[in-house]
Amino acid sequence: MNDKELVAHQALQYVSENMIVGLGTGSTANYFIDALAKRNRDEKLNVRAVSSSVVSMIKAKEAGLTLLAMEQIKEIDLYVDGADEITADLTLLKGRGYDLVKEKLLARSAKRFIVIADESKIVKNIGDNFPIPSEVHPFAWELIKNFLIKKGTGDIRINAAKDGYAITSCGNFVLDFNYAEKDTEKLNALLSQTPGIVEHGIFYNLAHGALISNNGKVREIWKN
Repeated sequence: MNDKELVAHQALQYVSENMIVGLGTGSTANYFIDALAKRNRDEKLNVRAVSSSVVSMIKAKEAGLTLLAMEQIKEIDLYVDGADEITADLTLLKGRGYDLVKEKLLARSAKRFIVIADESKIVKNIGDNFPIPSEVHPFAWELIKNFLIKKGTGDIRINAAKDGYAITSCGNFVLDFNYAEKDTEKLNALLSQTPGIVEHGIFYNLAHGALISNNGKVREIWKN
């Protein structure tokens, strides 16, 4: 069992009968989806799931989980997802994929949000390893870029085929920027208060805990 699989299985201990569980997206989250589906089937837990993306929805459906649409829920019991970066105070960087709005909605509506990752995702400051994404209204991206360029360096995200702009599941564009400001609270406020930004990749004061794997061992970090 590799580190990603190990930490995904560790998260199963927080799943109980009749829960509504939010499913993240990515390689570590995929291990959790498979493990959750197996435990749900074996123990008849009657777990229902809601996905953060089309990718995780297809994965969950193939695994045999009962799925709810986001329109059917008011809150969820548990959200388990990975992250691109994690700081000591459990601030996260997410959004290298294309589902920032859904991911943050699930994170905010969860009674408990647990991040699963390996040790390589631990950083001192958000933005140390990756640019910070902002999902923006297509009509506003030039205006927002012009504002953000005064705060850092970056550009609009190009799609995988390199023949156009990347488009999120909500039909928006993404600006990826590196910022001189390293204070997470200030940076979170700046992006949250910028008109035209639909959502951004800083998940500040949302995670309740993190399970971090390293060389076959898992350590837990929890909010005080």
